[in-house]
Amino acid sequence: MRQIFAGAILAAVATVAVPTAQSNMSLPEKFTSFAVDMSNTAPRATATPFDMTIDRWSTDAERDRLRNILKEKGQEALLKALQSLPTVGYINTPGSLRYDLHYARQRPGGDGGRTIMLATDRPVSGWEAFHQPRTIDYPFTLIQLQVDRDGKGIGKASIATKITEGKDGTIELENFSSEPVMLNDVHPLK
Repeated sequence: MRQIFAGAILAAVATVAVPTAQSNMSLPEKFTSFAVDMSNTAPRATATPFDMTIDRWSTDAERDRLRNILKEKGQEALLKALQSLPTVGYINTPGSLRYDLHYARQRPGGDGGRTIMLATDRPVSGWEAFHQPRTIDYPFTLIQLQVDRDGKGIGKASIATKITEGKDGTIELENFSSEPVMLNDVHPLK
Protein backbone atom coordinates (compact mmCIF):
# COMPACT_ATOMS: atom_id res chain seq x y z
CA MET A 1 0.00 0.00 0.00
CA ARG A 2 1.36 3.41 -0.92
CA GLN A 3 -0.26 6.58 0.23
CA ILE A 4 0.96 10.00 -0.74
CA PHE A 5 0.74 12.22 2.29
CA ALA A 6 2.15 15.04 0.19
CA GLY A 7 1.17 18.01 2.31
CA ALA A 8 3.18 16.97 5.34
CA ILE A 9 6.22 15.52 3.72
CA LEU A 10 6.55 17.79 0.72
CA ALA A 11 6.78 20.77 3.03
CA ALA A 12 9.13 18.83 5.27
CA VAL A 13 11.61 17.57 2.71
CA ALA A 14 10.38 18.91 -0.62
CA THR A 15 12.65 19.42 -3.56
CA VAL A 16 10.93 22.74 -4.31
CA ALA A 17 11.47 25.57 -1.85
CA VAL A 18 8.26 26.92 -0.37
CA PRO A 19 8.21 30.28 1.41
CA THR A 20 7.74 29.56 5.09
CA ALA A 21 7.39 31.51 8.27
CA GLN A 22 9.65 29.78 10.77
CA SER A 23 9.76 32.49 13.43
CA ASN A 24 10.41 31.18 16.93
CA MET A 25 9.06 34.36 18.55
CA SER A 26 5.70 33.05 19.80
CA LEU A 27 6.91 29.70 21.06
CA PRO A 28 6.22 27.38 22.69
CA GLU A 29 3.00 26.53 20.89
CA LYS A 30 0.76 23.88 22.38
CA PHE A 31 -2.09 22.09 20.64
CA THR A 32 -4.50 19.41 21.77
CA SER A 33 -6.82 17.20 19.76
CA PHE A 34 -8.72 13.95 19.84
CA ALA A 35 -6.87 11.16 18.02
CA VAL A 36 -9.10 8.60 16.32
CA ASP A 37 -7.36 5.46 15.01
CA MET A 38 -9.12 4.58 11.76
CA SER A 39 -6.79 1.71 10.83
CA ASN A 40 -7.86 -1.83 10.20
CA THR A 41 -5.67 -2.90 13.15
CA ALA A 42 -7.82 -1.08 15.73
CA PRO A 43 -10.71 -3.15 17.12
CA ARG A 44 -12.95 -0.06 16.90
CA ALA A 45 -12.48 3.65 16.57
CA THR A 46 -11.86 5.39 19.90
CA ALA A 47 -10.97 9.00 20.62
CA THR A 48 -7.92 9.67 22.78
CA PRO A 49 -6.66 13.11 23.81
CA PHE A 50 -3.41 13.85 21.95
CA ASP A 51 -1.21 16.82 22.87
CA MET A 52 1.57 18.43 20.83
CA THR A 53 4.08 21.04 22.01
CA ILE A 54 6.43 22.90 19.65
CA ASP A 55 9.36 24.61 21.37
CA ARG A 56 11.17 25.69 18.20
CA TRP A 57 10.84 25.41 14.43
CA SER A 58 13.35 23.43 12.40
CA THR A 59 15.66 25.55 10.29
CA ASP A 60 15.92 25.65 6.50
CA ALA A 61 19.36 24.05 6.84
CA GLU A 62 17.91 21.13 8.82
CA ARG A 63 15.16 20.68 6.21
CA ASP A 64 17.66 20.75 3.34
CA ARG A 65 19.98 18.29 5.07
CA LEU A 66 17.15 15.78 5.65
CA ARG A 67 15.94 16.14 2.06
CA ASN A 68 19.43 15.50 0.69
CA ILE A 69 20.03 12.51 2.96
CA LEU A 70 16.77 10.87 1.87
CA LYS A 71 17.55 11.46 -1.79
CA GLU A 72 21.17 10.28 -1.62
CA LYS A 73 21.16 7.61 1.11
CA GLY A 74 17.58 6.47 1.70
CA GLN A 75 15.26 5.86 4.64
CA GLU A 76 17.72 4.30 7.10
CA ALA A 77 20.13 7.24 6.82
CA LEU A 78 17.18 9.64 7.09
CA LEU A 79 16.09 7.96 10.33
CA LYS A 80 19.57 8.32 11.86
CA ALA A 81 19.80 11.96 10.77
CA LEU A 82 16.35 12.74 12.17
CA GLN A 83 17.22 11.10 15.49
CA SER A 84 20.41 13.17 15.71
CA LEU A 85 18.57 16.49 15.40
CA PRO A 86 17.88 18.42 18.60
CA THR A 87 14.46 18.10 20.17
CA VAL A 88 11.99 20.68 18.84
CA GLY A 89 9.03 19.71 21.02
CA TYR A 90 7.07 16.66 22.09
CA ILE A 91 3.84 14.72 21.80
CA ASN A 92 1.96 12.80 24.46
CA THR A 93 -1.31 11.16 25.43
CA PRO A 94 -2.81 10.82 28.92
CA GLY A 95 -1.01 8.23 31.01
CA SER A 96 1.98 8.03 28.68
CA LEU A 97 5.43 9.52 28.73
CA ARG A 98 6.03 12.38 26.36
CA TYR A 99 7.83 11.51 23.13
CA ASP A 100 10.31 13.96 21.62
CA LEU A 101 9.77 15.53 18.22
CA HIS A 102 12.84 16.17 16.06
CA TYR A 103 11.32 18.15 13.21
CA ALA A 104 8.70 20.92 13.06
CA ARG A 105 7.91 23.22 10.13
CA GLN A 106 5.01 25.44 9.22
CA ARG A 107 3.74 26.85 5.96
CA PRO A 108 1.31 29.77 5.72
CA GLY A 109 -2.12 29.12 4.22
CA GLY A 110 -4.10 31.43 1.98
CA ASP A 111 -6.72 32.26 4.59
CA GLY A 112 -4.40 33.31 7.42
CA GLY A 113 -4.14 29.74 8.66
CA ARG A 114 -1.20 27.41 8.25
CA THR A 115 -0.07 23.86 7.78
CA ILE A 116 2.17 22.46 10.51
CA MET A 117 4.32 19.41 9.91
CA LEU A 118 5.89 17.40 12.74
CA ALA A 119 8.17 14.38 12.42
CA THR A 120 10.11 12.03 14.64
CA ASP A 121 11.20 8.46 14.92
CA ARG A 122 8.61 6.02 16.24
CA PRO A 123 8.83 4.52 19.72
CA VAL A 124 10.00 0.90 19.42
CA SER A 125 9.42 -1.55 22.28
CA GLY A 126 12.12 -3.88 23.56
CA TRP A 127 10.17 -6.89 22.26
CA GLU A 128 9.88 -5.31 18.81
CA ALA A 129 13.59 -4.43 18.69
CA PHE A 130 14.57 -7.98 19.68
CA HIS A 131 12.13 -9.95 17.47
CA GLN A 132 12.27 -7.62 14.43
CA PRO A 133 8.70 -8.08 13.14
CA ARG A 134 7.53 -6.34 9.97
CA THR A 135 6.62 -3.22 11.98
CA ILE A 136 10.32 -2.46 12.51
CA ASP A 137 10.45 -1.39 8.84
CA TYR A 138 8.06 1.50 9.62
CA PRO A 139 10.20 3.77 11.84
CA PHE A 140 8.67 7.24 11.38
CA THR A 141 5.84 9.19 12.98
CA LEU A 142 4.54 12.11 10.89
CA ILE A 143 1.86 14.60 11.86
CA GLN A 144 0.16 17.21 9.67
CA LEU A 145 -2.08 19.89 11.14
CA GLN A 146 -4.26 22.26 9.11
CA VAL A 147 -5.18 25.13 11.41
CA ASP A 148 -6.91 28.47 10.89
CA ARG A 149 -5.61 31.81 12.15
CA ASP A 150 -6.94 30.95 15.64
CA GLY A 151 -5.06 27.63 15.72
CA LYS A 152 -8.20 25.51 15.31
CA GLY A 153 -8.53 22.77 12.73
CA ILE A 154 -7.88 19.12 11.94
CA GLY A 155 -4.93 16.86 11.36
CA LYS A 156 -3.60 13.45 10.46
CA ALA A 157 -0.93 11.34 12.08
CA SER A 158 0.88 8.46 10.46
CA ILE A 159 2.21 6.69 13.52
CA ALA A 160 4.18 3.93 11.78
CA THR A 161 5.29 4.67 8.25
CA LYS A 162 8.08 4.06 5.77
CA ILE A 163 9.38 6.96 3.65
CA THR A 164 10.54 6.59 0.07
CA GLU A 165 11.03 8.90 -2.87
CA GLY A 166 8.60 8.30 -5.73
CA LYS A 167 9.58 8.19 -9.40
CA ASP A 168 8.22 11.69 -9.93
CA GLY A 169 10.27 13.14 -7.07
CA THR A 170 7.44 13.24 -4.54
CA ILE A 171 7.93 11.73 -1.12
CA GLU A 172 5.71 8.72 -0.49
CA LEU A 173 4.65 7.23 2.78
CA GLU A 174 3.88 3.56 2.95
CA ASN A 175 1.59 3.11 5.91
CA PHE A 176 1.71 -0.10 7.89
CA SER A 177 -1.94 0.49 8.78
CA SER A 178 -4.45 1.25 6.05
CA GLU A 179 -5.39 4.73 7.25
CA PRO A 180 -3.73 7.42 9.34
CA VAL A 181 -4.88 8.46 12.77
CA MET A 182 -7.30 11.37 12.41
CA LEU A 183 -6.74 14.34 14.72
CA ASN A 184 -10.11 15.96 15.33
CA ASP A 185 -10.91 19.21 17.12
CA VAL A 186 -7.32 20.53 17.00
CA HIS A 187 -7.05 23.68 19.08
CA PRO A 188 -4.37 25.62 20.96
CA LEU A 189 -3.74 25.09 24.66
CA LYS A 190 -3.22 28.27 26.60
